[in-house]
Amino acid sequence: MTLAEQKEALRRDALARRDAMSAGARASASLLIAEKAMTLRPHFLAGAVSAFWPIRSEIDTRPLLHRLQAHGLTTALPALRHPDMEFRLWREGDAMKKAAFGLHEPQDGAPAVLPATLFVPLAAFDRAGHRIGYGGGYYDRALEKLQRRGSVRTIGLAFATQELDTVPAEAHDRQLDYVVTEREVIACAAPKR
Repeated sequence: MTLAEQKEALRRDALARRDAMSAGARASASLLIAEKAMTLRPHFLAGAVSAFWPIRSEIDTRPLLHRLQAHGLTTALPALRHPDMEFRLWREGDAMKKAAFGLHEPQDGAPAVLPATLFVPLAAFDRAGHRIGYGGGYYDRALEKLQRRGSVRTIGLAFATQELDTVPAEAHDRQLDYVVTEREVIACAAPKR
């Protein structure tokens, strides 16, 4: 089995576990994750904070986005520009547009921002901060570009059921600084940035 096939099998299994959670369990866990994520605020880097708009059975990030803005932080959401991704300013109540892969993103006129702290979606993760995304490589490419421009703090958001013992990593994969689940905040590799 190739590494790509291994990752695809792990992705499928982790997403099946996530999908098996009831809507109520996901909603409760999402609130706990928002609370725990805010405990990392002292570790946020100065500048905008980007999260993501939830799709399918992902964590509902809207409570986290609300809390970030309530604390006066500038928030952004990703916008896909194949093959890349950019980040655009977003405030609660701003209009969104439907995009590829069922995503919702800020309107085209929203200003572009360079986030210093990035909440990252994932299909699976391990305690070393390796993640399996959805297979498009958008976050890996975006993180590489952001890291070339300066420091960026990366925080994965996941349900505990998505944890794996080990995620096979490739050279282009970007390691997370932290992962937040409904159970705990996991400090992965010591933040280097």
